[in-house]
Amino acid sequence: MRKAVPGQGASRGNALGRARVREPHALEVAEARIGPHEVEAELARLHAAIEQVRSEIRAMRDQLHGALAHEVGEFLDLHTLLLEDPELLHGLDALVRNDLYGADYALRLQRDRLAAVFESMDDAYFRSRIEDIDHVIGRVHAALHAHEAELQGVAGEILVTDAISPSEIGRLQAQGVLGIVTCGGSALSHASILARSLHLPLIVNAPQALGMVNDGDVLVIDGSTGEIVIEPNADDLRAYRTRLREEKRERKQLRRLRREPSKTLDGVDIRLYANAESREDVAEAHSIGAAGIGLYRTEFLFLQGREIPDEEAQFRAYRDLVLGMTGRTVTIRTLDIGADKADETGLALRYEPNPALGLRGVRLSMARTGLLETQLRAIVRASGYGPVRILVPMVSGREEIVAVRRLLVRVQQDLAREGFETAERIALGAMIEVPSAAIALPVFARDLDFVSIGTNDLVQYLLAADRNNDALGELYSPLHPAVLRLVHSVVRIARARGMPASVCGEIAGDARFTPLLLALGLEELSLHPSPMLEVRRAIRAIDLGQLRARAPALLRARDRAGIERWLDSAQPVHLPG
Repeated sequence: MRKAVPGQGASRGNALGRARVREPHALEVAEARIGPHEVEAELARLHAAIEQVRSEIRAMRDQLHGALAHEVGEFLDLHTLLLEDPELLHGLDALVRNDLYGADYALRLQRDRLAAVFESMDDAYFRSRIEDIDHVIGRVHAALHAHEAELQGVAGEILVTDAISPSEIGRLQAQGVLGIVTCGGSALSHASILARSLHLPLIVNAPQALGMVNDGDVLVIDGSTGEIVIEPNADDLRAYRTRLREEKRERKQLRRLRREPSKTLDGVDIRLYANAESREDVAEAHSIGAAGIGLYRTEFLFLQGREIPDEEAQFRAYRDLVLGMTGRTVTIRTLDIGADKADETGLALRYEPNPALGLRGVRLSMARTGLLETQLRAIVRASGYGPVRILVPMVSGREEIVAVRRLLVRVQQDLAREGFETAERIALGAMIEVPSAAIALPVFARDLDFVSIGTNDLVQYLLAADRNNDALGELYSPLHPAVLRLVHSVVRIARARGMPASVCGEIAGDARFTPLLLALGLEELSLHPSPMLEVRRAIRAIDLGQLRARAPALLRARDRAGIERWLDSAQPVHLPG
């Protein structure tokens, strides 16, 4: 019988397929004891399962590239750290050796102990890590019983589950899963961002789904509206086919924009730059006419192995990036490891009281100045092959920029003496993602050549809301009056100094928000290549003069509802082409 289930669209697209239901993850294991003579064999079995999971995670990490390397890699690295946590390992050994529990029940007890500790913490970041503990313990439990440690997808299925991790999304999509429905989750989580980059339909925040959907049910899902239909009728199927035709027509229309300018109706050029971290990203950016690379993430070089890449390895990567953009400007961000971006090289601290507010970004680079100097040498050498800018992440004030500038000048002088051909001047910019940097920008703007607003972290820090915490999904939003006013302030200060300002957060890649960003004064956006044509289409349907005349009303909005009403009224009309 037909049933409709409400949810929240997180990744656009439509899917029709059979349901695969995964019940909420819980390690339900009965208490079991072993004899003293069984201890060594049980420990050997447990250790073998843990090592198997470590090997599986390493193998998955080695296979990642492009967007997956960044989004999925962060979580795989975190899971590796959990598997090496002495608290977890020593506790498991003690439960088996001293209390004579079987490996399965020891896993259950240790999971509950760690979860209780995390749940008692005031910090939302740590509370949200309980899901990672469950994923890791579940993999080890599966390995103990020679099962696949992760859910295996089947082509033609739509997964219905309580939660999904980014590492699962990438693999399930490759296996042919058509779409995903989760009971919780946020449209702004890492998993949702990855689903959008992979064009995999995803619906989150559908709490009734597990109670209403059964294995084998036929589902139709719409990742735009969040609509889920169980056992669709003839009208539902007709509507689904209509949406597919519309999607196909839209893709065809968008392809025509690959070589068209990103120019508003009243003739203003809006520069669209690409976020990238791989050769595949660079090639796609080049093919769709990106103005350049607005954010090149260098940390993927450091996350690929256990050794820190030397100057020569970094230089080759940056040189190939510059050559790949054939004269268009490339913005290289210095190392941004820390918080949830754990690494195998030992650079990031493994146990920080509050990683999101800890030694990350430029703070880590300044603590390891030899590391920063090596990276700057590689970037400056690459500048001999084409235009390069340097972007510094997690800047909180003037002192950090002054220190980086001083080191950059010394590096340029050293390389000139060594006979390298490099650019005479390299622009230095700051990521504005810490509220203090946005507020203090008037006093150190003269030390900068450009700014790039990282809205993902800026929203998180400004609103004190972890974007990966499902319980805060409604609070974590760029559509907050404080966020818009701070972004507008940054853009206004930059324009007053004649300094380029761009946005490189997730909001830049959502065409629904394009009118809002342009109204705030932005004329440069940096986004993943995949939604760039949609954003270009939105730009070409906007009269910028009329839109900016309505900007005061946007800045007067008192709450999210008011901003959403303004945004709804500002959506451009796309004429068929």
